[in-house]
Amino acid sequence: MRSWWFAGLVVAAVVAVGTPARAQEDPPTLMARYVFNGSILDTSGRGHGLHVVSGHGGVVRQIAHGTGTAVLFPPHCLQKICPHAALQTPSTAGLNPGRRDIAYGADVFLRPTWTSKGQNVVQKGYSTRGSQWKLQVDGVAGRPSCVLVGDRMPRIRMVTSPVTVADGRWHRVRCARIGGTLSVWVDNVLRGRIRIPARLSITNNRPLSIGGKGAYYDNDQFNGALDNIWVRVG
Repeated sequence: MRSWWFAGLVVAAVVAVGTPARAQEDPPTLMARYVFNGSILDTSGRGHGLHVVSGHGGVVRQIAHGTGTAVLFPPHCLQKICPHAALQTPSTAGLNPGRRDIAYGADVFLRPTWTSKGQNVVQKGYSTRGSQWKLQVDGVAGRPSCVLVGDRMPRIRMVTSPVTVADGRWHRVRCARIGGTLSVWVDNVLRGRIRIPARLSITNNRPLSIGGKGAYYDNDQFNGALDNIWVRVG
């Protein structure tokens, strides 16, 4: 197992859900996909490369996953000062859905003893400043949830899965905003859905961030492994 300090990652294709009628009007566009297999190739051509941000000795490492590799973030820490690390892109308007549909997801690995009050998997923006879309794993129970915050409607809209992903196995989690609904899926099974305003819009100048909000204190550090992260808009 070795540390990864890299500046470019990748992007490939993904199939996501949507209604046929909406797909005809606004075809889904893959905006980013990160597959952490050795030398990283950007297969989308969109150039949303990643770089590591870290603090207090935090590193991102590669570990085996299937026939390839995944990324492992700093371990759960109960000290006052803990290692922090995240992967970020420069800010890009291409990852702002506005009022359009958006879907995003990741393969996640957490052990029961690795959970905390909140761990961010992938996000763009902050709930208290501007707007946000996010996938996170909540609380000691380790349940994934999807979050949207509009730029003109600052209320947090969140749907949480009733089942955990913190069981020492890999799980595929995705969030989908389709019109006036926000849903969370675990291993291709719908685990929750809520209504949201159809006019809710998400636009901000923040980076895409994976594994935490950043490298600072209280960054909602993800303490497990991630793979196959993707975002599509439309």
